[in-house]
Amino acid sequence: MSIKIDKLSFSYSQGTPFETKALDQIALEIKDGDFVGIIGHTGSGKSTLIQHFNGLILPEEGTVSIDGINIKDKGVKLKSIRQKVGLVFQYPEYQLFEETVYKDVAYGPMNLGLNEKEINERVQYALELVGFDVDEVKDKSPFDLSGGQKRRVAIAGVLAMKPAYLILDEPTAGLDPAGRNEILNQIGKLHESNITIVLVSHSMEDIARLVDYIYVMYEGRIHMTGTPHEIYRDSEELKRIGLGVPQVVDIMRALKARGMDVSVDKLTVEDATAEILSVMGRDKNA
Repeated sequence: MSIKIDKLSFSYSQGTPFETKALDQIALEIKDGDFVGIIGHTGSGKSTLIQHFNGLILPEEGTVSIDGINIKDKGVKLKSIRQKVGLVFQYPEYQLFEETVYKDVAYGPMNLGLNEKEINERVQYALELVGFDVDEVKDKSPFDLSGGQKRRVAIAGVLAMKPAYLILDEPTAGLDPAGRNEILNQIGKLHESNITIVLVSHSMEDIARLVDYIYVMYEGRIHMTGTPHEIYRDSEELKRIGLGVPQVVDIMRALKARGMDVSVDKLTVEDATAEILSVMGRDKNA
């Protein structure tokens, strides 16, 4: 079970003077249970790539296969592909429209023709997955919630379709620090619930905090691949392509250069804080 991309290329405005190559010979595979990050600066091709995952854009060249099904094969129903691959765009809360949280999350399952019992089960399942007390929130207007809560309701609306894969495009964009932490914590818990997740971001901190494997995109190609530690080790190349590394990496390297015996492979504030306190404790007891 996987999303498999092979030799995928795509251009906008093809055949015109404004033709722009957005994707160039992309190859990757996202397997069942993976937690993958796709990073790159604006214009690198991230959003174009993930819109191929559920057939919102069809390949010009190459193939996109979902669990062994080529999405361009004759007779393939894209509706079923989109149920399997849930895509959450930037600012999904802008698409909320119902008068209650319950009705908004229930909208997708209702369109599947499910009965009332099944719809209710899916709404409860999805709201609980994103950390809500269902009875507390279901009758509220989504427009009375905080920014982070609205976004969680929007994500719940996708989860209510029970996708096998959840694709999140810049899920913390525009949120304050509290809202960012709220969303990132819930995304981590979603993966713990055995949902395969692809997190698309230009935030090095968000990616470092959550994912197991990274694809770095640059000028429409897969430029680098590896674990977060492997990717962030090559900070000079990341800076060359306009990305850099999480600030905490630079801080730990600066402390090391000043003589503090810290490990420089810490990628999150939490891990770095624990490392610094541990070193200070050792020095105090020495």
